[in-house]
Amino acid sequence: AFDKTVAKDNSLAVGFFQRGFVHLQLEMYEEALSDYHMAFNHLRQNPFIDYKQLGLRHILYAWEVLYSTAAAQCRLQQWQEARVTLDKAVVWRPEGRTAILDLALEQVQDHLFLEPMQVPLGEFFRPRKKEVEQLDSKDFLGKPKVISSIIPNDEYIGFEPLRPQKQGFYEPSVDALR
Repeated sequence: AFDKTVAKDNSLAVGFFQRGFVHLQLEMYEEALSDYHMAFNHLRQNPFIDYKQLGLRHILYAWEVLYSTAAAQCRLQQWQEARVTLDKAVVWRPEGRTAILDLALEQVQDHLFLEPMQVPLGEFFRPRKKEVEQLDSKDFLGKPKVISSIIPNDEYIGFEPLRPQKQGFYEPSVDALR
């Protein structure tokens, strides 16, 4: 499902973030690391993306993505890279709230695995009702109608812009008058 999601919207950072978590659970560490890198790249230097307006009650923070990236690097025994990634996460973390990252740095130093961050359980995309109503197909052109000319001498069949009128062309023929 996440593969289909990121195929439809390859800029959806939270899609890559969630797929990375699933890859970690399935012990597909290289794929998880790649997904976390993609998620961070799709944040486009923003400290967070608020997905509430799309229907997911979650804010994806850059430091969470970096923390999870470090968790994937730990699984791959890339301890030095994990430490660098966590140092980068400290920069992205809001001021005065680095306790979790300090603890993570200690764990990496002791070569202990980190548990990755994830979107809270039970949170799903639920688009607003107004947006779902607009998904119904609408008939903007209406039903086709057959229109015939009321002009007796008009032999034209087809579609074209208005034709200039000619003098006497629209006069009924002598046979039509009888």
